Amino acid sequence: MNFVIGILSQLIGLYSYAVIIYILMSWFPNARESAIGQFFARICEPYLEPFRRFIPPLGMIDISPIVALLTLNFAQRGLFALNQMLF
Repeated sequence: MNFVIGILSQLIGLYSYAVIIYILMSWFPNARESAIGQFFARICEPYLEPFRRFIPPLGMIDISPIVALLTLNFAQRGLFALNQMLF
């Protein structure tokens, strides 16, 4: 069980980095239209979309990715706490 929790925690961390990269790509013109940008869009947009539906942008600033990253962080911490309780 420790192995599975460790793998899940690492996958969440890796996915967090993918979301951060996808967010930073919005700062560069045409970066999201590249092959790498489309790859990150395919893996990140399904996760970010529900947050965008419920959290409106503040002017030109979209804070939903911040909430999405905090949610991933809480999930990773929850797995760590579960691991500590079990072992």
